[in-house]
Amino acid sequence: MSSPHAVTYTVSLERLDPSQHGQVKYASAFVDEHIDEVRLEGSLLVIAHRSPGGNERIAAGVEKLIERFSHGDFGFKEHILFEHRGPAPYRGDIIAELIESKAIKVLEPGLFIFREPFSSLLRFLDDTFVQRIANAFGAKQESYPAVIHLSTLDKTNHFTSFPEHLHFLNHLRDDLDVIESFSESVREAGGWKEDAPLDLNKTMPKPRFAMNPSTCYHCYEGLQGETLEGDGIVVTAVAKCHRYESKNHSDFGRLLDFSMREIIFVGKPEFVRENRLKAVEYLKQLAVEWEIDCIIENANDPFFTNDFQVKASFQRNQEMKYEMRLSIPYIGKTIACSSVNFASTAFGSAFDIKMGKRPATTGCVGFGLERWVFAFLAQFGLNEDGWPAAFREQYHAWQTKTR
Repeated sequence: MSSPHAVTYTVSLERLDPSQHGQVKYASAFVDEHIDEVRLEGSLLVIAHRSPGGNERIAAGVEKLIERFSHGDFGFKEHILFEHRGPAPYRGDIIAELIESKAIKVLEPGLFIFREPFSSLLRFLDDTFVQRIANAFGAKQESYPAVIHLSTLDKTNHFTSFPEHLHFLNHLRDDLDVIESFSESVREAGGWKEDAPLDLNKTMPKPRFAMNPSTCYHCYEGLQGETLEGDGIVVTAVAKCHRYESKNHSDFGRLLDFSMREIIFVGKPEFVRENRLKAVEYLKQLAVEWEIDCIIENANDPFFTNDFQVKASFQRNQEMKYEMRLSIPYIGKTIACSSVNFASTAFGSAFDIKMGKRPATTGCVGFGLERWVFAFLAQFGLNEDGWPAAFREQYHAWQTKTR
């Protein structure tokens, strides 16, 4: 049966506050698995699709999302903590240049192989964030697996806040007949085929793991049931994180698989709050030193479920999340490259981490390493002669030291 011809559905988002348009665009990619593209043209949402249900199905799903975002008092509090206008001299399409120079290899949207100089810049930035920020807090290094128990994700409320991100991990059943039958079917088909019939109930058990979507979850899992001493602890780790985001992976910097360095604070409320504010100051210092064009502002997580408004409004009004957003000159937008988060006692309670008799407070600072490289190169290009002097000098010193 041939696929339906691509058609376009267009709807006005004028009923919504412009600050919500991006979230509706993001969520619309999940309306139907036959969507090819979602884009914004001013206040118009345009969806190209091949849905067997036609525009009627797409319209019904989008209307449901518009209703979700338009009801009630959204309370979208705006607060810019810091703004730094850097020169951002480069105006070219950095993705096209990286592909042409073979510095990156695109396997599919959101999934890349990184080569020099991109791969070196990744390591330099990670080392710098450790040396300049994590070490300033006396953070202890930890190393985490790339997979996570579903029971752990359940405690973080990931299933009820970001269900669309989930990348389940599974395996063939511990059954010789199943394993041999699977292998033989692939051999007979001449290799693995994407459309190969695969009876999941027969060949695979119920999954117990998922790919890890956030570095800090493992930290809380590792502290489960413990009572901490003093004011608290600070740890740091870098991990490969995985989030499925449908057609949104075609957006600049939105990766399926990415590296997240985090600095995690667990302890008394004052300890976490004070260190969180110090982290913001360290980010400001780097922005000025490296001449980065950016802002730091309060933000909210892109909650996917029907209680989006309640959760997002609470986060913004309580200023529980700040984002450092770097400008991408050639597309005229910004992307979040770092976040500074305050979770209160949510994770302390969920994982039974205590300070004395009370649940521990937690917070974290995250650095999306690939996004940092993409954004830096988008502002300054691949030619090192155009990089800010301080950044270039530090990068060359790091190269000399690591050779």
